Amino acid sequence: MANSMARSFLQVAATEEVASPLRVVQIEGLVILKIIKHCKEFSPALVTGQLLGLDVGSVLEVTNCFPFPIREEDEEIEADGANYQLEMMRCLREVNVDNNTVGWYQSTILGSYQTVELIETFMNYQENIRRCVCIIYDPSRSNQGVLALKALKLSDSFMELYRANSFTGEKLREKNLSWVDIFEEIPIKVANSALISAFMTELESDTPVTQCDYDRLQLSTTPYMERNMEFLIECMDDLSMEQQKFQFYYRSLSRQQAQQQAWLQKRRSENMARKAVGEEPLPEEDPSNPIFKPIPEPSRLESFLITNQIANYCNQINGVAGQSFNRLYLMKSLHDK
Repeated sequence: MANSMARSFLQVAATEEVASPLRVVQIEGLVILKIIKHCKEFSPALVTGQLLGLDVGSVLEVTNCFPFPIREEDEEIEADGANYQLEMMRCLREVNVDNNTVGWYQSTILGSYQTVELIETFMNYQENIRRCVCIIYDPSRSNQGVLALKALKLSDSFMELYRANSFTGEKLREKNLSWVDIFEEIPIKVANSALISAFMTELESDTPVTQCDYDRLQLSTTPYMERNMEFLIECMDDLSMEQQKFQFYYRSLSRQQAQQQAWLQKRRSENMARKAVGEEPLPEEDPSNPIFKPIPEPSRLESFLITNQIANYCNQINGVAGQSFNRLYLMKSLHDK
């Protein structure tokens, strides 16, 4: 009886574990300040760091983080970076701080983070962590008056295809996967302890605002828009090159099909002649013939990532343009008055 109850409890626990999708990433305010400080100090260089916390039901709690040292592409330095990570987590464990890895954070420039390297990092984390997220922070976007902070994870259907390394048109249609289904953005919730909230409340009454932030009213957005347009044009060129690969593939496929049809017609005419003289017909399929060798279809992963990046640049340009119009209308109203 006890064994059956234990088995049923384990079955229920396993079922709940599988059935609870990630809904919210809850980040403490101090962690967000650490991420922003680290990314802005080294901007425009790209930096990364470790996220620590707890996985509780459908909420991923991020309670601490620490930066990774900036390293170059060298095996010995990479090994030093791994040792640094383990040593940091050991020290945090000794002082009774959450040391469970729940993902990582990284900075980006103008939202250009959708790369194969990001996907490979996700897959490496997924081998050891059931659920993990990547916090993306964009200092250049934040300078426009927006907190450019987002939490991303890979979709389950995309991870299945990536493990199988099959991004053909047939597999994508079978999974009903499009370029917008690669990443899933998880809502971020900022949470602070009651002690910190009470302390901030006391600070607000003692420190009145003595100066205004006029940077938000800056009318010139030319440098930001220009760089977005430059990156967008580069992505369009890359997408055009990817499309040329598929055009070449389809031309080769149609050429091969025409050669196969011509060979089949020739073989059928030969078989008709052989039947007329009472000989055995030859097989109509010849795997050793080069024209029957299948042509591998190019992977659509790069084109999906580039399309995602183009959509991201377009959204950023649209958002900045909308803010610029609002500022212009505001300044026009102030000027008229």
